[in-house]
Amino acid sequence: MKLGTHRAGQPGPPDSGHGQLGPHRPPQQNGAVPGERGKQDKSVKRGNWGNQIEFVLTSVGYAVGLGNVWRFPYLCYRNGGGAFMFPYFIMLVFCGIPLFFMELSFGQFASQGCLGVWRVSPMFKGVGYGMMVVSTYIGIYYNVVICIAFYYFFVSMTRVLPWTYCSNAWNTPDCVGVLDGNVSSRAALNLALNATQKRTSPSEEYWRRYVLDLSDDIGNLGEVRLPLLGCLGVSWVVVFLCLIKGVKSSGKVVYFTATFPYVVLTILFVRGITLEGALTGIMYYLTPQWDKILDAKVWGDAASQIFYSLGCAWGGLITMASYNKFHNNCYRDSIIISITNCATSVYAGFVIFSILGFMANHLGVEVSKVADHGPGLAFVAYPEALTLLPISPLWSILFFFMLILLGLGTQFCLLETLVTAIVDEVGNEWIIRRKTFVTLGVAVAGFLLGVPLTTQAGIYWLLLMDNYAASFSLVIISCIMCVAIMYIYGHRNYFKDIEMMLGFPPPLFFQICWRFISPAIIFFILVFTVIQYRPISYNDYVYPTWAISIGFLMALSSVICIPIYAIYKVCCSEGDTLLERLKNATKASKDWGPVLAEHRSGRYAPAFSPSTESHLEVQPLQPEKSRSEAEAASPVQGSNGSAHSQDSRL
Repeated sequence: MKLGTHRAGQPGPPDSGHGQLGPHRPPQQNGAVPGERGKQDKSVKRGNWGNQIEFVLTSVGYAVGLGNVWRFPYLCYRNGGGAFMFPYFIMLVFCGIPLFFMELSFGQFASQGCLGVWRVSPMFKGVGYGMMVVSTYIGIYYNVVICIAFYYFFVSMTRVLPWTYCSNAWNTPDCVGVLDGNVSSRAALNLALNATQKRTSPSEEYWRRYVLDLSDDIGNLGEVRLPLLGCLGVSWVVVFLCLIKGVKSSGKVVYFTATFPYVVLTILFVRGITLEGALTGIMYYLTPQWDKILDAKVWGDAASQIFYSLGCAWGGLITMASYNKFHNNCYRDSIIISITNCATSVYAGFVIFSILGFMANHLGVEVSKVADHGPGLAFVAYPEALTLLPISPLWSILFFFMLILLGLGTQFCLLETLVTAIVDEVGNEWIIRRKTFVTLGVAVAGFLLGVPLTTQAGIYWLLLMDNYAASFSLVIISCIMCVAIMYIYGHRNYFKDIEMMLGFPPPLFFQICWRFISPAIIFFILVFTVIQYRPISYNDYVYPTWAISIGFLMALSSVICIPIYAIYKVCCSEGDTLLERLKNATKASKDWGPVLAEHRSGRYAPAFSPSTESHLEVQPLQPEKSRSEAEAASPVQGSNGSAHSQDSRL
C-alpha cells in the first residue's frame, strides 16, 4: 500500500481514501469538516494519550508478547520453515490486519472501553463481559510468567549461572551437563543424548526440581514457593506503578518497555550469528518444505498464531484506541502495528535458532533435539545454551530482562482493559477521580488469585489456563463481534461512521474482509481448533479428567456471558412481542456515537435529552463556541456517518 496524505477540504474521488496511510494534520483533516476550527479533540473527562507515538508503542507492546519469542519460531520450523511464512502472511493480510483495524476503529469512535462500545447493539454487551473474563484469566497467569522471568533475572546476577553444572544439591545421577568436568569425552555426552539412557540437563533439573519444586499431580499443590511469591509481588507492584495515572503514566513507560526489547534482540542476534553452528540453526528455521503448504494443519496454525498474537478479542485493542483523539488515523496505525508484530516474530526466530544451532553443534546432535517452545524454551533450552557463551550471566540477564519487558507491555493493557471497563461502566465523577484506587484493587485481586500458581503444582494450573481460558472462547467472541457490527448494526452504518471519523471510508478490501473473508477465517480457526484438540499434557504428565473439565469451564465462563446477557436484555426491552423486544434490544442506543458533543454531527447531531446528555462530554466553553456549533450544525456537514473499529496469547 502506498503512503500518502489526504488534502484538507478536498473530497477527491470516491477511492481517494483507499490505501492512504499518511498522517492527517488537524483540524480540517481526519474527517473534520470546514468550519470546525474551534473544535476541541481531547476528552477532558477520560483523558487521552499524550501523543500518537504513545498509542502506537503501547499497542506494539501489547501485541508483541512472549508468544512472539517462544511460540512462533517453534511453529515455523515445525510447519515447513520458510514455507510457513506464506500462509502466515496470507492470514495476516486477510484476517489479522482487518480484525485489528476493526477493533481499533470501534473503540476510537465511541471512546469507550470493551463494555461501553456495545451501546452500538446493547443485546451484545455480553461480548464485552466475555472480553473482561478472558482478560482476567490471562492477566492472572501472564504475570506469573513475568514473575518467573524476574526470578531468573535476579539469580543471573552471579559469576556462574546456577544451572551450569550438575554438582548441586537438587541434581540427580541422570544429570549430564555440557560443561561438566566429569564428562570424559564428546562421545560420552553423545551417548547420553542419543541412546536409550535418559539424560536431563542441569537447566531442566534446575527448572523442575529447584525453581518449581514440581509436585507429582495438579491436585497436589504442596507449598507456596516463596521466591516466586516475592517476585509475583514485585511484578504486580511494577504494573501498578506504571498504571497509577492510567494512560498518562503508562504512555511514558512504553517509550522504554516497547523499544528496549528490540535493542536486546539485536544484541543477542549479533552475538548469535557469530557463533559456530548458528547458520545451521537458522537454516533449520527457514529452509522451506513446500510440500507442507498443502497441509491444512499448517494453515490452521498460521491463522491461529496471527489471531492470538495480535491480541484480537481480548478487549485491549478497543480500550487502548478509546483514549485516541477522535480523528486519529487508526487505519494507518493498525497496519503499522500488525506488520511490526509479525516482523518481530520472524526476527525473534533468528535470535532463538542461531543460539540453538550453536548448542546443537556443540553437542553434536540435530537442532530438533534441542528445539523447544513455551516455558521449555524460555526457562530450559535457551538458558542452557547461554551457559556455553563467555560471560554467560550477562547474556542471561539481557535475555530475561527482554522477557520481562515483553510481558509487561501486554500486562499493562490487560490491567487497563479491566480498569477502564469498570470506570466507564459506572461512569460518575466519584469513580473517575478514584481511578487509581480501582487500579490498586484490581492489582491486589490479581496478585491474590495468582498465589496458587506459585505453588509446587502452579505450572500445571498455569498451562491449563493458557490452553483453555484463552483458546476457542476468543475465536467465538471475535466471530460474534464481527457479525454484530457488520450484520446487526449494519455495515453501511459502520462504514459511514469510519468516514465521519477518518475523512474517508474504509478501503474496499477491508469492507469485503469484514463482511465475508475474516468471519470465514475465524470460523475456520474454530473448526480447526476443535478438530486438532488433544487433551493437555505437560512433558510425561497427563492431566486428569477433572482438571480438563475445569479447563473447559474456564473457557465456557467467558462465552456464556454472551447468551446470558442477551436473554436478560431481551427480557428488559420494551415491546409486546418477542420480535419487537429483539428489535429494541439490538437497536443502537440513543447515546451511541462520538462521546464529545462537538463530534456529533449528521445523524448523531444532538437532540439532547437527559438520558443522552449524561453520556456526552461537553468541553469548556470557548469564545467562539456558539459560532462553531452553529457552523457544525449547518448544511456543511458532508461526512455524516458512523464509525470504525477493531482489534497473544502465550
